[in-house]
Amino acid sequence: MAGARILVVDDSSSVRQQVAHVLGGAGFTVVEAQDGADGLDQIRRNADLAAVLCDVNMPRMNGIELVEMVRADGGRPSLPILMLTTESQPGLIQRAKQLGAKGWIIKPFKPELLLAAIRKVTGA
Repeated sequence: MAGARILVVDDSSSVRQQVAHVLGGAGFTVVEAQDGADGLDQIRRNADLAAVLCDVNMPRMNGIELVEMVRADGGRPSLPILMLTTESQPGLIQRAKQLGAKGWIIKPFKPELLLAAIRKVTGA
């Protein structure tokens, strides 16, 4: 899936830039959102998204709430969502997986691990 579109949802512009640099260098197209509410809007407007990378702790709507809303929405039940966060609490990880998140990557991330996870969920 060369050129697959990946949504990066993070309230840190520097994290979004780092992820965009890594993914863009591997041939992916990056769409950015600054929080969960913005991310949900981007998911609804971009039917061609191949995956979502989402932070947990954000204003307006956090990442767990975003996963819950996307799954409850019913429109994108198979859209792969990976959490990219500093959080490592087992309870949060379990909650995200129960809601349908496909993976959990801890920041600061290793570029090769991020790419491997994205390639796995997108089939790229």
